[in-house]
Amino acid sequence: MIKHKKQVMFVEGGTPLSGTVSSSGAKNATLPILAACILTNGSFSLTNIPNLADIHVMVSMLNELGVGATFTNNTVHINNTSQLHHTAPYHLVTAMRASFFVAGPLLAKTGHACVPLPGGCAIGTRPIDIHLDGFKKLGATIHIDHGNVSLSANTLRAANIHLAYPSVGATENILMAACLAEGTSYISNAAQEPEVTDLCYFLNKAGAKISGINSSCLTIEGVRSLKGLDYNIIPDRIEIGTLMLATLMTKGSIHIKNVVEKHLSSLITVLKQMGAAIKLKQDSLFIEYKNPLTSNNIETHPFPGFPTDMQAQMMALFSVINGTSSITETVFENRFQQAQELKRMGAEIRILKDHAIIQGIEQLSSAEVKMSDLRAGAALVNAALVAKGTSTLFNLYHLQRGYECYWEKLNALGAKIRVN
Repeated sequence: MIKHKKQVMFVEGGTPLSGTVSSSGAKNATLPILAACILTNGSFSLTNIPNLADIHVMVSMLNELGVGATFTNNTVHINNTSQLHHTAPYHLVTAMRASFFVAGPLLAKTGHACVPLPGGCAIGTRPIDIHLDGFKKLGATIHIDHGNVSLSANTLRAANIHLAYPSVGATENILMAACLAEGTSYISNAAQEPEVTDLCYFLNKAGAKISGINSSCLTIEGVRSLKGLDYNIIPDRIEIGTLMLATLMTKGSIHIKNVVEKHLSSLITVLKQMGAAIKLKQDSLFIEYKNPLTSNNIETHPFPGFPTDMQAQMMALFSVINGTSSITETVFENRFQQAQELKRMGAEIRILKDHAIIQGIEQLSSAEVKMSDLRAGAALVNAALVAKGTSTLFNLYHLQRGYECYWEKLNALGAKIRVN
């Protein structure tokens, strides 16, 4: 099992953020692309890779499976020239749910895959049934026993696959397997998130034949092999969004470099409705708190809808805005865990199943709080930036799973954060 340092964060609230910061590469784009390297042959490099715990887990996974992978200076060097192993180690898969991404590529490349049932953040059930249904339609035999999923297929054959839900992980896993299947496969009701699109672009540059990119219907013409090539990962839209909300909460003004506007469309629309001053120029975003923001109501949906990964941070923002706001969570059934901790800081929040009602207050108070998952952790950091006094945040490893140098970036913008 991966061990985490028991670090504690101390945040002194009350300082507006100001200055310029660059976004990191997207973790949720990097992980499936790293898994897709199993499909390739040759040596190449992936750049703009965030230095995160989850990334190191996936790099370790590749090495365990026989793919040479080294991480240096936000670059992963891949050397896939050896014989692959088809069994994924238990301690790595249970440390990070995204490790299950190796199932599709292993099945397609070796004809076999044995992967333990995955772990990860406790934000919902997130079943793998959709993944397995797709593999089965491609011709795989599936056996689940003693917590392991065993997949086998002498030859994968193309299929028409309709996803019961536009799952990002299932879309990516099935897509990767279909790249080496015989014939032309179709995935309908596919996820359209930017991270899925980035995976498609990487695979196509490696020799795959995927069309319908950026739509809910993907067409994959199977090929015999893929050859890896150097590739640059997209910016992390969730990190950018989290920084935007931190700026508004602290009544600050910042410039964020390395931004793709269309990846942030739903968030920008909501924030402009609330009165935020946002300007975009080429790949830069400028955000400023000019006038008091107004309350709003949001509902999470798969892309291009409002992202569930920004829901917790929006709850923190709504907590300090005059008026009553609401959030309806439609993606995960257990993703309001930050609410109880925000209430410890004085927030007025009522939870009714998948619906949250937030009555904004003038000032949050410092408190001792625990991060329950990655995005909840980001919400608590943002809340602590505006709370009166110094807050103490525990379970910092959750934040380190998905935000590269987040508190260092905040400190560079004027925040007062220390970690012990």
